[in-house]
Amino acid sequence: MIAAPVRVVSVADGMAHVEPTEKSGCGGCASRESCGVSGLGKYFSSRRKTISVQCDANVRAGDELQLSLSESDLIKAGLLAYLLPCVAAVTGAGIATSAGWGDVGAVLGAAVGAASGFVLARVSNWAPRVVVETSSTKGETQ
Repeated sequence: MIAAPVRVVSVADGMAHVEPTEKSGCGGCASRESCGVSGLGKYFSSRRKTISVQCDANVRAGDELQLSLSESDLIKAGLLAYLLPCVAAVTGAGIATSAGWGDVGAVLGAAVGAASGFVLARVSNWAPRVVVETSSTKGETQ
């Protein structure tokens, strides 16, 4: 599990708006330079101030939470966001080339394929499962 400590900024309609309490969710160990799963830490970089997570627990502004994400979900999200559009772009370019449409057709086929890959990734409606832990709900999925 990749974990990051966060602080609740506000709560509304079952959504908790949280911000990181540390600069990086994955930066405390000695192997951070060679670690390949520091995605949650990069997600909570200084460029992104707050995020919204679904949280049915009774939390208030100022409460400390722990957000966890499994490594397999991080890999699945990366494959869906990056690999699917790339494969679709190469497939689109290949189809256009085999149809004899030339270089311009291959570029257009790649663009249509990439766009189709992004649309497929978006409409799949899959999202990584984030586990929200408070001191009273250790290990409970929210």
